[in-house]
This record gives sequence, C-alpha cells and structure tokens, in this order.
Amino acid sequence: MKISHLFIYPIKSCQGISLTKAKVTLKGLKNFYQPAFHDREFMVVDEYGKFLTQRQCPPMATIKVEIRDEKIYLSTENKLESFELIPLENNQEIPVDIWRDTTIAIDQGDKVAKWFQEALNLDKSCRLVRQSSQYIRAINPQYTTAENQPVSFADGFPYLLTNTASLADLNHRLKAKYSDDFPLINMGRFRSNIVVETSEPFIEDTWQKITINNLSFQVVKPCSRCVITTTDQYTGEVDRTKEPLLTLSTFRHTPDGIMFGQNLIPDNEGIISIGDTLHLDSE
Repeated sequence: MKISHLFIYPIKSCQGISLTKAKVTLKGLKNFYQPAFHDREFMVVDEYGKFLTQRQCPPMATIKVEIRDEKIYLSTENKLESFELIPLENNQEIPVDIWRDTTIAIDQGDKVAKWFQEALNLDKSCRLVRQSSQYIRAINPQYTTAENQPVSFADGFPYLLTNTASLADLNHRLKAKYSDDFPLINMGRFRSNIVVETSEPFIEDTWQKITINNLSFQVVKPCSRCVITTTDQYTGEVDRTKEPLLTLSTFRHTPDGIMFGQNLIPDNEGIISIGDTLHLDSE
C-alpha cells in the first residue's frame, strides 16, 4: 500500500492543488515547496458570516487556486480577470460560522470579496476569510486524545484519506448499472488529502492507526458524503442523476450517512511524498 496522490485545498470548496511532497502539520497538510498556507486555511462566507461551499454554490468548483511566493492567484474559465491576492494576517476580525462552530477569522478585504461575488455570480455579498492563528478551532473532543486539537476550515478533521480500490469498486458498479459508456468518476469528487493505492475496496474501514514515514495517524471516523460528490470538480455542473452518490447509497449507507473515505488525526509532524509506503499499526 502506498500513497498515489496528495492534495491541498487552500480555499474551502475551490479547486485543489496536486502535490508530490507535503508537510504534515497537526492542523492540516501544506505544500512542501510552497508552505505558506494550510489546507482549507481560507473560506468564503456569506453576508452573515456563514460558510459557503459547493453544496449551496456549485460554481465554487470552477475557481482555480495557485500559490506562488506566499501569494494566492485566483482564476476562472469565465471572462473575469484573474486575481492576485496577498493574504492578510492583520486585518478586521469577524465572527464566522462553520457547521456547529463559531470562530473568529481575518477578513481579506473588499477587492477579493467583489471578485468572488462576480466569479460565483452571487446576488448577495460575500467575504473571503482566513483562519486566525489566535483562535483555535478544535476537533470534536469525542474523537481526540488531547484537548484543543486543531483543525482548519475543513468540515471536521485535519486529514481525509481515500483508497483507489474503493473508487474502482464504485466505478465498476456504475458501469454495471448504466453502460460501458458511463464516464468514470475520478477521485477529485471526494476531495481527499491522501489517496492510497491498495487492491482491496474499503479496506480502510478496518484501520485504526496507520504510519507513513514514521508519522502516525489515528483513523477516527468514516467520512459522510454529500451532494458535492455529484458536482464536476472542473465545470461546476451537478449530475442530474445524482451520481455517484445515488449508487454509493445502495451499499455504503449507514445510520450516520453515506460513507466513502476515512478521517484522520495526526499524532506528529513531518514529510510525506507520493510513493511512500503505508503501514498498519499491527505491522
């Protein structure tokens, strides 16, 4: 078992960045070569400070994000000009809501807010915010071993792992259900940080702890999937047949949701790369 892909999503629900080497931090993954920002360190909120995602706003999938020299470059396929953002660490602090959490974030200014409103064709104002290092957003203590373990603006946990064999199994079911012409679903639909190549579908459900490069991760909770999996992660178009979520629901439905992938909490920090071998704790 080895790592086949690594991804970060600097702005929650916008396009991800594929990595070859990454820094593992307690809060989330960083690009080893451009380590200025964590995974999901930024997010878009509405006029009331409530987080926006592809669930309400599928066109967020079309926002391309690049990082160079501690700047963020935003672009989209429409006619809107690209935007160069110099992220602010000291600016107006505003309260924001993400799921059941309320925290304080750093507003990134009027210009980028206007850019996002135009890019997403929103009829109301929005803001881009950055997580403040002064305020810890803690992981649900039900799943942690220490107090105030941090998480970024990810839904609930610092890392999400998926398995190539699980995706292959899902695609096999989709082909059988429809036809050989049904397009393959790519892993981008599941917006994971660490993709592991294995030969056994959903073997990740049985893991409790994994080790990569002497870095250990607690495997704490299956990931409940939502309508984002039905959204093309490049065009922002939502599948009218509700696939692959519809098929996934026929064999991965639990009382807690439709599951695909596992949430992880790291025990320590270090470096991981594509090709690194994954070991189970029992090994």
